[in-house]
Amino acid sequence: MTAEQLFTILNFVTMASWLPLVFLPRMRWTSMVALVMPAVLAVVYAALVAATIPGSDGGFSSLKSVSTLFDNPWALLAGWTHYLAFDLFIGGWEVRDAQHRGISHLLVVPALVLTFLFGPAGLLTYLVIRSFSPDKGAKQKFE
Repeated sequence: MTAEQLFTILNFVTMASWLPLVFLPRMRWTSMVALVMPAVLAVVYAALVAATIPGSDGGFSSLKSVSTLFDNPWALLAGWTHYLAFDLFIGGWEVRDAQHRGISHLLVVPALVLTFLFGPAGLLTYLVIRSFSPDKGAKQKFE
């Protein structure tokens, strides 16, 4: 399998995992998908890192060395998988947290779309929405 083929598979699986978060947030299995799929992606990520990073040129000490590291398509795929896993995990957290707090899902959908497309911008959007929403029984700030 090529890096490009695995990229296509990972993107498809991740997109399929985002759809229930947006369209079926109250289904019991949606929450499970939003926890299991980031874990699966994390396993793929760990395998890619273990297989590619040690023998690759570059590193993490400067922007130039990171750029050199990601000249390797497998290392680049590992980096992309990192984004897929974390963004999906955060999207699942946003849905669960909003449900716990009684925030309308319609308010969460724009944050989910932004989290899917632009990661931290979506998280920031959700945190702003969350800050203006009443806390309906949440015990801790980041449960």
